[in-house]
Amino acid sequence: MTLTTDDMYREVMTIDPPTAASPDERARRDRLFSELWAAPGLSRRERRWVTLVCVGYDTDQQAMDDHVYAALNSGDISLEEMLEFILHFAVYCGWPKASRMEMVVREKWTVIRQERGEEVTDWPVLSNESLGENDWEARLQRGEQEFRDVNLVSAPARNTPFQQAGILNFVFGHMWQRPGLSRRDRRFITVACVGVCEAPMPILSHVGSAQHSGNVTRPEMDEIVRHFTAYAGETKGAALAKAVEDDVLGQMLANR
Repeated sequence: MTLTTDDMYREVMTIDPPTAASPDERARRDRLFSELWAAPGLSRRERRWVTLVCVGYDTDQQAMDDHVYAALNSGDISLEEMLEFILHFAVYCGWPKASRMEMVVREKWTVIRQERGEEVTDWPVLSNESLGENDWEARLQRGEQEFRDVNLVSAPARNTPFQQAGILNFVFGHMWQRPGLSRRDRRFITVACVGVCEAPMPILSHVGSAQHSGNVTRPEMDEIVRHFTAYAGETKGAALAKAVEDDVLGQMLANR
């Protein structure tokens, strides 16, 4: 049975839909929930990653509140996974935006627990073991390997603080290796992040590596672009779509 727009809204947002304020609002809701969220090609969880990046980067507080609540309340994304998402989001979209997102997660998780009649407790303190390898040379070497595995190109030299301490030591020496999210999850998050930031080289790199690694198929990437465009806008969506079509990394790999 085909779900109505309102039914699909309830499935995604986990609340009853408010009355549409105008015919335009109703039409937009139809496009988002009857056409986009109901479409095959990506799971609802995967669509949530793309959406969370878009609303987290934007300045629409209501949209962020609503989608964080829905992602957690639906069970599509656990609290632990959401907190890992925030760390990944911080690296690619900025620490201030991630700080705001984590504040919303704290607020909405408390609301959900209260609505369920559950005790609201403090989050547990994390152990230092979760920070990974503390032998710096071993960590950098592992970061170089992870960089190659993720990006499918050679790792950068250790000749700037950005590349040594940031990229090799933390981003690939630690973050991409954390067990809280799969590499496929991180691909969805990263592609959306570089898209909202309108970062030309990272867009080309991560769109290409997501596909040529086998983590994301071309039809799935097309669906990511479609979902991303609905939440990030036509201009950013067009830039992401162009990177998919140009497939610069694919050309580089073919010419090796």
